[in-house]
Amino acid sequence: MESFTKLSIYIKELFHDSSDLIVRQIDWRGDEAILCQFSSLMDHAVISEQLKLIQERFKENLPNWGETPSSSVEAFHPGKLVEYVCNGESVIILVKLNLLIRINLPRTAYRAPMEPTSEQIVQGPHDGFVENMDVNISLIRKRLTIPNLVVRKVVISSFSKSPICYLYIESKVDQVTLSELDNRLRKVDTEYLISAGHLADFLEDTVWSPFPQLMTTERPDKVVSNLMEGKVVILVDQSPTVLIGPVTFFSFYQSPDDFNGRVLVGSFYRLLRIFSFMTAIFLPAFYIAIVSFHFEVLPLELSKTVKSSVNEIPYPPFIEDLILEITIELIREASIRLPNPIGQTIGIVGGLVIGDAIVSAGLVSNIMVIVVAITAISSFVIPSIEMNTTIRLLRYPFMLAASMFGFFGIAIGTIILFIHLLNLRSLNQPYFYPVVPFKPLVFKEIFLRLPFTKPHVQASSFVPEKSVKESGDDKS
Repeated sequence: MESFTKLSIYIKELFHDSSDLIVRQIDWRGDEAILCQFSSLMDHAVISEQLKLIQERFKENLPNWGETPSSSVEAFHPGKLVEYVCNGESVIILVKLNLLIRINLPRTAYRAPMEPTSEQIVQGPHDGFVENMDVNISLIRKRLTIPNLVVRKVVISSFSKSPICYLYIESKVDQVTLSELDNRLRKVDTEYLISAGHLADFLEDTVWSPFPQLMTTERPDKVVSNLMEGKVVILVDQSPTVLIGPVTFFSFYQSPDDFNGRVLVGSFYRLLRIFSFMTAIFLPAFYIAIVSFHFEVLPLELSKTVKSSVNEIPYPPFIEDLILEITIELIREASIRLPNPIGQTIGIVGGLVIGDAIVSAGLVSNIMVIVVAITAISSFVIPSIEMNTTIRLLRYPFMLAASMFGFFGIAIGTIILFIHLLNLRSLNQPYFYPVVPFKPLVFKEIFLRLPFTKPHVQASSFVPEKSVKESGDDKS
């Protein structure tokens, strides 16, 4: 009894005497044994049944009496005790034998794998990842029933023991990229991993770039298609968001709907999304440049309409555009943060403010409202949330450059933008492929949704030699 008391006090000190910690003595064939667990992480009925099974096997002197699918036996060590209990396991300490029995039956709560609201599609699967890593891996494995699908686990925090897993297909992955990712993961230094976005900061090549260098998704079908292209998928525990890399700029403009519908329809909408990138960034800047410096480029009839519309506005076009852009961003943020019924009301009020009241007050012109509306719609067409926010951010420096230097400012800004994209890399692979390195035979895979007449051919976005060879085979 004295040894039990001392050990119980020691265990409670290890866990700072937490109120949900259970440390109690149990009978183990006349010997002293201690059960240690967190009540908040356990299903007591299930643990009791497993404990009875292990005790019966022990009494019958069966070999490997403590080894079951849910339990194992090893030498007692305080560090292992802390690790197992914090992971939701129940631990039995056999004091005289100096053994530790793990019972890995934690009580986990997670939502159903419903379709993510931020990545809805018209056709195709409608399930999504949840906040449980094992469930997320199962959603991938049930689609890829192959032995080549490899799962690697890495614990990247010495303080919180945050586990992550990365997945790849052994026969398709680029080994250089895989080694680069593994090295970066093992260099991550953080006390606690908040989310997949937190991890992305450590893995991206240029963290200060506005462009995302890793793709995030909550769709298992999207993950599987990228795995088949030879990419690596990174899962973070307690997060439904998955990271995919390496990726290219054009990867963010593809949607599962492209492959679930007709070939011509998928190609049309993919081209439309890429065109929306140009509209979302350059349309407000072009309008500001024309009104401020280059009125002569407009047809005579249209120039009269534009002139009459802007004459009554007391601000320069840049300020006019800035008012509308910031108003739209405020409405968007408000609708996201508020509950759904109130969020809909905010949208209606914002529509009235932008659509009629702000024009009637003489703060902005009718044409500027049209320009900003088309720009906003174009930015929301992009399937990726990260690229969506990037495009909305980039339009502001282009608006400023257009207000100061007109078309010349837009040209300079475009050159700077393309230089940045050409130098950007994702897991040390070219981000603007197939532009750099230039591979013209791969362009059709980027801009068009090709028919699945040869399903064994997979477009690889970061192994140019493979893609060019396969494209040449298709052509021949």
